[in-house]
Amino acid sequence: MDDGAVLERLLARYSPSGDERAAVTEFCRVARGLGYRARRDRVGNGVAEVGRGRPVVLFLGHIDTVAGSRPVVRRQGRIEGRGAVDAKGALAAALLAGRGFGGPGTFRVLAAVGEETDSRGARYVARGPRPDAVIAGEPSGWDGVTIGYKGDLRLEATFRRPRTHWSSPFPTATDLAVAWAARVQALGTTVPEPSPFRRLTSKVVGFASDPGADPELARVTVDLRLPPGLSTRELLGRLPDGERGPRVRLLARIEATEAPRTEPVVAALVAAVREAGGTPTLWRRGGTSDLNLVARAWGLGGAAYGPGDSRLDHTAREALSVAELRRAARVLRGALERLVASPNGHVPSGSPATAGA
Repeated sequence: MDDGAVLERLLARYSPSGDERAAVTEFCRVARGLGYRARRDRVGNGVAEVGRGRPVVLFLGHIDTVAGSRPVVRRQGRIEGRGAVDAKGALAAALLAGRGFGGPGTFRVLAAVGEETDSRGARYVARGPRPDAVIAGEPSGWDGVTIGYKGDLRLEATFRRPRTHWSSPFPTATDLAVAWAARVQALGTTVPEPSPFRRLTSKVVGFASDPGADPELARVTVDLRLPPGLSTRELLGRLPDGERGPRVRLLARIEATEAPRTEPVVAALVAAVREAGGTPTLWRRGGTSDLNLVARAWGLGGAAYGPGDSRLDHTAREALSVAELRRAARVLRGALERLVASPNGHVPSGSPATAGA
């Protein structure tokens, strides 16, 4: 099959989070056709391997997408479809990169489930054996490498107050919820930082109230994005109690991650981008990825890499050029060969990379 057909076959199986089985089956079929050993693991992840023994280089991609099916169309050298950018394009590039790889070492490509919701696939893998190196499959552009992701702390606070007349001097449950959310958001203004990646940011992402109930009820959901150096434990200790403290429920808790430029995976990817004729850019993202989870569990740095423009994530305009897919596969093959040659050592990367946002 041609390179573009690998991506088309992955896109043809619509796979919103929670409904990935058919797409994982197709991933395994495609992988076997490219010379991999492939299987489904206990939680439904697709696992494809080529080569044998150590070192093990893991490409941690994800097969699930956000909801919203789109037709798969190839025109003018571009392939359109849900997941073309986030992140089946990265999976396709990884499968192409490992085609014909005979070692030394093992190249493992994981099509994880649930990344867009609860990261259940990555959480399961994180409890297993530690690889020697990990690359997460997320769009960075073929000449970009993502070295950092913010952490995430999502909280739901519930307030209850005896019902009173609105003319009374006492605050309503809604008053208390609004005031508490404002105090949480103010935490991000205590230490000004010029770089958005270095700032604590927050948004109110949900609000509901029932002022007619007795007792009154108000519920507010706040999502905080943490920079490296600020742990979720430390931030939880800073939260305001609020008057007649709320009942706070933890909805998400993910630590930030950032790898130095000298980290072997970063250096290998940067060198491979240059070898392919590109000028590498190092990106730091405000979102999170499965890399946050496994990097912490395994004590690895790692980086994220994949073809595509991340601004197209989750949109109706998701598309990836076949030319970029091929370039990304070449970069990943170059990085793989460097990593199996020196999995824990210094990988020369040439001149300094351009710093991204």
